[in-house]
Amino acid sequence: MTRRSAIYEGQVVHVRSSPRAHRLNYRVFSLFLDLDELPELSRKSRMFGHNRRAVFSFWDSDHGAGEARGLRAWVDKQISAAGLDSRRMRVGVLCYPRIFGYVFNPLTVYFCHDDTERLRLVIYEVCNTFAERHSYLIPVQDDTDEPTRHECAKELYVSPFLSMDCRYRFTITPPAERVRIAIDETEAGNRVLYAAFAGSHRHFSDKSLLRLLIAYPLMTLKVTGAIHFEALKLWFKGVPFHKHQPAQNPIDRTIIPVKAKAFHHEPH
Repeated sequence: MTRRSAIYEGQVVHVRSSPRAHRLNYRVFSLFLDLDELPELSRKSRMFGHNRRAVFSFWDSDHGAGEARGLRAWVDKQISAAGLDSRRMRVGVLCYPRIFGYVFNPLTVYFCHDDTERLRLVIYEVCNTFAERHSYLIPVQDDTDEPTRHECAKELYVSPFLSMDCRYRFTITPPAERVRIAIDETEAGNRVLYAAFAGSHRHFSDKSLLRLLIAYPLMTLKVTGAIHFEALKLWFKGVPFHKHQPAQNPIDRTIIPVKAKAFHHEPH
C-alpha cells in the first residue's frame, strides 16, 4: 500500500487589509499524517515519534479533546456527529509537528476521505495562545476538481487585533502534489485578513526530516515568536486592541450543515 503521509514545504502569507495595511510571509513546512499510519511511522523512524519523544513528534494530546491517547477515536466521533460513517474514512491531518518537544498550531486541518477517496468532511481545528481550541466540522458537498470552499462564523477568540464579529471563508486544495489552505476573515462583508499556506509534496523519510531540521531549525519556536513580534508591530501601528473573551468551553466544536453557498475569492 502506498504511504499517504508526507511533508509539505512552502510559504505562509498573511495580508491585513483593515484598519491598517500589514503583510508578512515566511517559509515553513507542515506534516500530512495519515492517522492509521502513525504507529508504523513511529516504529520505523529514528527522527519521528508518535506519542513519544523524538526530534519531530506528533502527540494526540496536542489535538482534539486533548487526551493522551485516542485521537482517531475523537475524530471518529466528530465524523459520526456530522452524519457520516466513520468506519469508511481515512483521516489525514495537516499540521506542524513538535520539534524537540515544542509546537503551537494556530490551525490544524483534518481531511476525511471515504473508501472511494472522495473528500467527505473537513475539520478546521483553530487554537489560540490561551490553550483554547475550537473545531469547525464542515461536510464537503460535491466531488469536483475545483478547490473546496467553506464558510462559517468565527466562534473562538484568536487575536487581540481581530474582532469576534467575523466570518471565515476557507478555500482549500487537499494534499496531493501540492496543498493550499487559504482563509479570508471578513467583518461586515469586508475582508480584514487573508492568510494562506501553500506547499509542495516531499516524501516522508528520515532523510527528508533531517534536511528540514537543518533548513528550519526550531521552526515551531519561531512561529510563536513571529506571532508575538507581528502583534507588537500591529500595536505600534495603532490597530484597535480587543480584550480576550474566554471561551465558554476550552475545547468546543461547531457543526456546519451542508448548504449551497458560493463566494468570490480573489487569488493571491
